[in-house]
Amino acid sequence: MPDRDDEYTDDYWMKRALEHADMALAAGEVPVGAVVVRNGREIGAGFNAPISSCDPTAHAEVRALRDAAARVGNYRLSGATLYVTLEPCTMCVGAIVHGRISRLVYGTTEPKAGAVESARKSLQDGHLNWQVETTGGVLASQCGALIQNFFSARREAHRLRNKQSSGKE
Repeated sequence: MPDRDDEYTDDYWMKRALEHADMALAAGEVPVGAVVVRNGREIGAGFNAPISSCDPTAHAEVRALRDAAARVGNYRLSGATLYVTLEPCTMCVGAIVHGRISRLVYGTTEPKAGAVESARKSLQDGHLNWQVETTGGVLASQCGALIQNFFSARREAHRLRNKQSSGKE
């Protein structure tokens, strides 16, 4: 594996994050995946698992940050880039700042809970003691389709259950 971040593109690392999102999907979780990269190497990875782990903090970003911190032996990950398929929520933005992530790259926006550009612009708050460079929209259509298909299938399953329980088959 190359030692320089620029040897792999944002698309490459986002595809790695999408692989982890597929793992979440296979586990019945909302399909969000994340990888942490520093010096051209993947140092951490995670996928959504709040349901299966009974842990409301088990978002892909938090799990990837925990994995990276454990692997490098330091909770501060300055110089690292976090790639995540979905715009992070407020909790995850807080973890990104506390973990000293230097750069955040995300796929698709999250209109209801996104805390980078959608519902909030948390990383632009002047009171933060750490600044994070952000890039959004990397492989947005692929990342967005994964989420949309998941929730569409979930709504359809719910509709069918309701139809069956009411006896209107």
